[in-house]
Parts: sequence; C-alpha cells; structure tokens
Amino acid sequence: MTVELARGQNHPLPLTRLDIRVSAGTPVVAGATLGDEDGRVRGAEWVAHPGSPVLPGLEVPRQAAAGHRLAVDLAALPGTASRVTVLLALPLTAGGPARFGALAAPVVSITGLDGTRVAGYTVTGLDTESAVVALELYRRQGAWKVRAVGQGYAGGLAELLADQGLDRAADLADAIQEAARDGMDDCVTVPPPRAGRSDRARPAFPDQAPAPHRSGPGADPSPQRPGPAPSGGAVDHAHPRRRASPPAPPHSPSAPRCPAPPSTAAAASAGPGRPARPVAGDAAGRSMEERLYNQVWGMFEDLARTVAAYRGAVDFADSRMERELDRVLSDPRSRTGSTGEQARSAARAKRDALTARAREALDRDLAQLAAEAEVVEPALPVALARWDNPVWRAYRVPADAPMAVRLGDLRLPESPQLRIPMLVRLPLERGLWVDSGRSGSAAAAAPDDVLLRRLAMDTAVAHAARLLAVHQAGGYTVHVIDPAGSAAASLAPLTGAGVLAGPPAAGAAGVAAVLARLTQRVDLVQMAVRGAATDALPADLDPAQQLLIVNDFPHGFDDRAVTQLRYLADEGPAVGVHLLLVADREDARAHGPVLDPLWRSLLRLTPVPDDHLADPWVGHAWTYEPPRLPPSGDVLRHVLARAARARPDWRP
Repeated sequence: MTVELARGQNHPLPLTRLDIRVSAGTPVVAGATLGDEDGRVRGAEWVAHPGSPVLPGLEVPRQAAAGHRLAVDLAALPGTASRVTVLLALPLTAGGPARFGALAAPVVSITGLDGTRVAGYTVTGLDTESAVVALELYRRQGAWKVRAVGQGYAGGLAELLADQGLDRAADLADAIQEAARDGMDDCVTVPPPRAGRSDRARPAFPDQAPAPHRSGPGADPSPQRPGPAPSGGAVDHAHPRRRASPPAPPHSPSAPRCPAPPSTAAAASAGPGRPARPVAGDAAGRSMEERLYNQVWGMFEDLARTVAAYRGAVDFADSRMERELDRVLSDPRSRTGSTGEQARSAARAKRDALTARAREALDRDLAQLAAEAEVVEPALPVALARWDNPVWRAYRVPADAPMAVRLGDLRLPESPQLRIPMLVRLPLERGLWVDSGRSGSAAAAAPDDVLLRRLAMDTAVAHAARLLAVHQAGGYTVHVIDPAGSAAASLAPLTGAGVLAGPPAAGAAGVAAVLARLTQRVDLVQMAVRGAATDALPADLDPAQQLLIVNDFPHGFDDRAVTQLRYLADEGPAVGVHLLLVADREDARAHGPVLDPLWRSLLRLTPVPDDHLADPWVGHAWTYEPPRLPPSGDVLRHVLARAARARPDWRP
C-alpha cells in the first residue's frame, strides 16, 4: 500500500533493503548522510556523495541527473548509525537553474527491490533554496521509519552540511559539486524519444486526464497526513491492487553508472489486470492493527485519486465540447441550419461518450473499494470500529494504548454509500473542536439552536467515551467544564458510570480551579522533561493522559481563563493534556481576533454531516459524518461500566 507523505509526516518501513528514487525533471545532485541517535553526523566519512558514493549499507549516484536511485540496506549500516538523511542539491553549472522554486517539485519515492512503492513525498514549498533535506530514515525503538522533511537551504550545500554539524562544510560542498560535474562528463546523454504526429495529436483522455489541483484547508484526519500529489500531472485512477510495478533493474555497486533519463513509460504501459480479492489487513505493518490502519488510509487515498481522475475527465469532456461548439458558432456558414445542428449534436455526443467511459472506470474502482470496505469494517478493532460493530459487545479494557482512534466517517458525493473511517493517530497532536454553530450545511439548518448544541455535546461525549475506552486502565483521565450546568443530560453516561476525574466544574470558580490544575501540570511536566528530571515529579501527579471537555465556550471564561485555555491548547498535547472544545465561534466574537489562533489550532468536527474537510492530494471537499451511537445506549453503558471497574482508584 503506497502512502503519500506530507511534510513532517512519518511512516513505518516494512523492509530493510530499499531503493530511494528521485525524479526532479532537471539534473540534481543526490547524496545522504549517516547520523547517530542524536542526529549528529560525525564527520565527512559519514557522508555519501558523488565523490564517495559507497558507505556500509548505503550507495548514492556518482553524478547529477534528473532521475536517481539510491540503494539502502538498513541492516548493513554501522551499528552507531540510527539515521539516514537524503539530500538534494542543484549542480553549480553555467546556465543551470539556481533555485528549486524555478523547477517542478522533486518527487522522492521509497520502493522495495522489486519496484513496489512503499511511500512517496513531493518536495513542495521551495523557493530560493538550492539544496534540500528531502527524507529522513530513522530508527525508533528498534524499528525503522521514514519522515518527509523538505527543509530547504538558500545557502546551498555548504549551509545544509553546516547545519548537519560538519566541520569545513564549504570545502566538502565544493568537492561534492566537482565530483558531480566530473561524473556528468563521463556519461553520454540519451536524447528523449521524438513524439510522432499521432502522439502529439492524441488527447490525454480518458486514462490520463489531468485532475484539477485546488488548494483548500487541509483536513487533519490523521496524525500522519499524506502529502499533496504533484500538481499539473495526470492522475492515475487505477486501483493499486490492479497495478503491477516493474521490477527494478539490477546494478553492480562497484560499476560506474550513467543516469537513466526519468521515464513514466513503464508505469503507463502497466495496464490494469484482474481485480484482487479484498483481504482485511493486507497492508504493511508489524501488527494487525497497524496493517488495518494503513489499509484504511490506502482506501482513503484510492478514493481521493479515482474521484479526482473522474472529475478531471468530466472537466476535460466539457471543455472539449465547449471548444468545438465555439468553432461551430464562430463560422457564420455553420451557425444555423442542419450543418450547425449536426455539429452541435456531434460535440455533445463526444462529451457524453467520454463522460460515460470515465464513469465506467469510476464505478469499477468504487465497486472494488466497496468490496474492500465490506471485509475491512468487520475486522477493525474497537479503537477503529463503528459503535454498531459487534466487537464492542465483547469489549474488554485493553492492555495497551492504541495507535489511532476513529472520529467519524468521510465520503464523497460520487459515492455517498462508500464511507471511509476517519482515523487520527494517538496521542492527539492537536485538540478537537465540536462546532455547535450553524456551519452552512443542509444538515445544520434543520435543527434549532438548542437541539444543535445538544447534538454537539452528545458528539463530544461519544468522542470522550471512545478515547477513555480504548486506553488501558488508568491511561486516560477526563475532566469536564460546564459553566452553566447545561450539559447534564449529555454528560449523564460519563457521570453515571463514574469515569470522570470529578464532578463537572460549574461557575467561574470551578472553571478557574480546573484550568489552574491542568496549567500547573503542563508547567511541571515541561520543566521535568526539559531538565531530564521526570523522576522528580510529585508522587501524586496523575501519569495518565488528560482530556478536558469544555462546554459552551466562552461562557464563564474571563480573560485569564481564556489565556489559560489557549495555553493548554498550544502546549498541552506535547505533555499529555488534550482539549475537547464544544463551542459556536460566533459566541466568541466579542473576544475579537485574539481567539483566531485557538480555532486554527483545533481540528474542527461537527455534530451533523458537513463537507468542511479537505484532503491533501487534490483538495476534495469531503463530507464528515460524526459517530452515531446505537439508539438504545446499551453499548455505551456496557463500555463505560467496564472502563470504570478497571480504574486503579475504583472502589466497589
């Protein structure tokens, strides 16, 4: 299952022998450094570059090229090496580009030795930089992961290497550039194939119709969100399970190689085969939970891309029809009469045929995704399962914390029946905001204000109950601030089960007391972590993750309380204090722009379906559907009762 990474996102590596492929569209220099556990590069002997391309477990190309292949054997790295950093730089040649911002974004892919793509990253957002740290492979708790970095340096290789802690970085940068130029002199550049007349005249449709690339607010449905697809390129709507990757060509580590020109011919010629039978947990991962998590996000990506291809194909068909109609109308001889009518009918018929072919491809992929969802959904563990999944009936308090949690479902209008679980990695990296206001969606317009606020609080309780239930005994502590006491009915499942840290705080004094305790906890843990003195924390400090539910914000909050809440939202997640806010942004209008950073820092959810989330590939507006508890409420009572009995401080 291929994962497209966003900047800062990490992903586990299922293999130790890997190829890192670079496609830049123009010659670039590729290299890599080895780092220890602290990320420190011990010297020039830990840098693989065109002048010294081979290190234990690592080989890089010997010259600048538009396409690169770096060979990595993680098991063969020196024992003190815990990090491999992949570097790209523009060669210092006359007439060559001086900055990455003038070029198409480089694409870096990690593949197995058989060519199977594991993860990819498009290095976007570069401008004046002439060198960039693209990827980082690092070892964490005995397992290897990859992180998309994308850190650029306007000072070029010298600045990049100096930032890696290397002495005489400028001298090493000059040596790398000289070796890259020498390597290019030893190679013969193969000219690109000349396109024939038929190739130039053939439209990029239906299999290669360009998809619209739109920007929008990025959804955060994952701790680890995938990165944007390369803009301006074609979207392949074939499902990965029906696409075969060509095997990587063999190479000799000792023989000099000239760079092969980047080509997509192999990928384009690999046509779809027979659809594979869906199997739950067929993605990469060390545990079934991780494999299912990766499989769900693979389904999300597949749906995003296949719908992007369909929409791009429809846009292409419509624009082609408009051009043909414009040609007809621009000629007075064919504007009227039977000739004009025949031309218009022919243009519409072409549009309909192209659209029908695109819909056929979309329906084929949707059918396979639906079949996959049918086998994946029943196999999900409690943290990722819907509330109506039978797995909740056999709920037991887990012994370990989960890697992710489900916060609802996502769907697109082309396939409203196909719902993809919205999964977020744990621990939460940002707080949650359940919007109790009118978002503008049709579902939010139906209920009155009182009912909408009740639905928002019910949704927050469902999220809190799941977070509490999927953690080990004593692993999660829930606090509630309800200044006016208006959420008693919604909070009844939590208060009745006795799973809260204390009664919901009411009034200005209650708000101040809870915020003061949690703010002090954040301060203490931060100081202990920074001073490497966690063993000096007070013995009565609750070591569990903390969740603060705030209802009807900013009612009951003065300026000091607002400042404390912002502090918890910004600093709390790093030390295990998380925020679940239930609020209508319009109610906080009196505070002005001071609260804008708070809203932006939170992941906005809604109590009713709303299309406010966007994916990071093509900017689809996904409809978010909140979790729905079974009407009887038996499942929630059963789960919370077991969670309460397992609490370490519980007394019968």
